[in-house]
Amino acid sequence: MRLMDMGLDQLNSLLVEMAQLSQSAVSASMEAYRRGGKGKEVKQMSDRLRALHRQVSDLSVEMIARYQPVASDLRFLKACMEISYGFFRYGRYALDIAEVLQVFGDLSKCDHESVVTTAQKTQEMIRMSVDAFARRDVELARKIPSLDDAVDSSYRDNVKSTLQGKGDVRCALSSMLILRYLERIADHATYIGEMVEYISTGVEPDASPGN
Repeated sequence: MRLMDMGLDQLNSLLVEMAQLSQSAVSASMEAYRRGGKGKEVKQMSDRLRALHRQVSDLSVEMIARYQPVASDLRFLKACMEISYGFFRYGRYALDIAEVLQVFGDLSKCDHESVVTTAQKTQEMIRMSVDAFARRDVELARKIPSLDDAVDSSYRDNVKSTLQGKGDVRCALSSMLILRYLERIADHATYIGEMVEYISTGVEPDASPGN
């Protein structure tokens, strides 16, 4: 086995751990929202994802410098750094959601339907992005954007409703913040899908989703 292959296997293992942990972080934050909890365990998950992201970035840069890879190996290394960042952002936004719960307190009397429905779509996008990476499944990756439109629409509708002064202010503001974080998670899921396609085809995405 090439030394390069050993490094690639290590990167893949780190990303698999990140994938599982990022899914757990988002699930924990939304479960806390549904049940009126605080999601305190999300902070530990987010910190671990940050540390793993640094490991992936450092190892990828080291491998590029040491082995000067080309073609598919180089594409994979570049994609690993981008996908790792996406998984890290899943955890960061999950923490942001948990912090909303801590700031706003008990939201049990708020209407949860819009947020919960949007969260289900977002979590499905996360699952699809993780599965697409694990299996290098380009066809699955290409299905992710179809759900992104629904998440974007839910966020825009909530913003309009909030600006019109409909409903309880605390409920409206907390929902708007959480939907915004879910919308950003969805953007990263879409981008991860695009990076899966890049690994297989070499076609780079037009732009990254930012922070």
